[in-house]
Amino acid sequence: MVTMAKSNQQPKHIPMRTCVVCREKGDKRTYTRLVRTADGILVDSSGKMDGRGAYLCSNKLCWERAVKTDILKKALHTTLNADDIERLIQAIP
Repeated sequence: MVTMAKSNQQPKHIPMRTCVVCREKGDKRTYTRLVRTADGILVDSSGKMDGRGAYLCSNKLCWERAVKTDILKKALHTTLNADDIERLIQAIP
């Protein structure tokens, strides 16, 4: 009779992120990363762009509040210009 040794592997680490608006925590893959670049605020679909980042959940109200208030300004340490706001409005889920 052949017995298999039990694997002592730890469960795989799942990176967690927090929405800057509602402060809800969740799996990194379910959140959208916004990044501050020299070209302004961009939606980082790869999640690996260089620059200061902030995460938003998929809740439409969080996106609208992020655009209308200064939450992103504080999180990304920058100001949003008209182009940034337009890009964010286009990206609202």
